[in-house]
Amino acid sequence: MRGLVAAVAALAVVVSLPATAVTAAAQPPTSVRAMAAVKPLVVKYKFKNCTALNKVYAHGVGKSGARDHTSGTPVTDFKVSTSLYKKIIKYRKSLDRDKDGIACERA
Repeated sequence: MRGLVAAVAALAVVVSLPATAVTAAAQPPTSVRAMAAVKPLVVKYKFKNCTALNKVYAHGVGKSGARDHTSGTPVTDFKVSTSLYKKIIKYRKSLDRDKDGIACERA
C-alpha cells in the first residue's frame, strides 16, 4: 500500500507542473543565442581563398613534417594536420601554390 501511495504522490507532482514549463520545453528556441546553438556545423575546409583560410587558421595549415619553402624566415607556427591539409587541397589546389605541404602559410 505504501508503494501505491508513493506512486500517486509522484504522479501528483508531475501533474502539478505549471503549463508554461511544459510548453516552453516543446517550443523551438527563438533567441539568436539559442538558434546559434542549434545551427549545424560549418564545413571547416572549404575556403574561397587564403584570406578566408587565414581568418580561421592564422598561419595556414600544413602536413605533418612540412617545411616552408622561403628565402626568408620560414613559417613554423601553422596548424599541423595532415587530414585537414588533404581536405583543403582536395577542395582547392590553388591554396598551396608553392606545393611545400603548407596551405596559405603566413608569417
